[in-house]
Amino acid sequence: TPPSAAKTVTISIPEGLSRREIAPRVKDAGLKGNYVSATKRSARLSPRRYGAPRGTRSLEGFLFPSTYELKRKANVRRLVDDQLATFKKKIATVDLAYAKKKNLTVYDILIIASMIDREAAVEGDRAKIAAVIYNRLKAKIPLGIDATTRYEFHNWQTPITASQLQSTSGYNTRKNLGLPPTPIGNPGLASIKAAANPSRKGYLFFVVKPCGNGAHVFSSTNAQFLKDEAAYNAARDKNGGKDPSRCKN
Repeated sequence: TPPSAAKTVTISIPEGLSRREIAPRVKDAGLKGNYVSATKRSARLSPRRYGAPRGTRSLEGFLFPSTYELKRKANVRRLVDDQLATFKKKIATVDLAYAKKKNLTVYDILIIASMIDREAAVEGDRAKIAAVIYNRLKAKIPLGIDATTRYEFHNWQTPITASQLQSTSGYNTRKNLGLPPTPIGNPGLASIKAAANPSRKGYLFFVVKPCGNGAHVFSSTNAQFLKDEAAYNAARDKNGGKDPSRCKN
């Protein structure tokens, strides 16, 4: 007698992915329904309650990344409900006192955390990247985080085009001051905590550290940043134009 089919299915959602990136994973797991449509709104959570502006069009940022077990062929709304419930539990563990002093809402924190998840490759960089974002917001300097433009065009793999960089939307953080309109993904707890409690350093810049295995070099002045950038470019040229962040011993 052949073994009976499993009654449940497990789906793992990595930190930082957007709704549109999560959708194929949900489909592959065999859940019923359209995940992108199901994550536009829910009676389980109101983004407005967390500081999102009126008219916010999706639950981006609130769909907590984790591993979920559901009944086989369950509706995608069951997964969405579980993600929102997990988010509520996790956000309750975050110390938001410092962020509130800076007049940032929970929604602002999720936006910052979503950018951190895209930029940070090592744990120690999260709070430092948060510091850069806080400091640039205070100094009224564009954030210059290209991941926000990638989110707008759903372009995570190929080089950003010149026309995309000329976009006038709020997601172009090279051209616009302040935060992008929404989170650009669904951040994990580590990035949310970093976004709520950044490093207290005066960093304004960061660039990938050659042979740093994903780590970045941070600086507070443009002069030092230009030196760090030159070191990165030199390492990349030496590496035949390839990413020099990981080097052989």
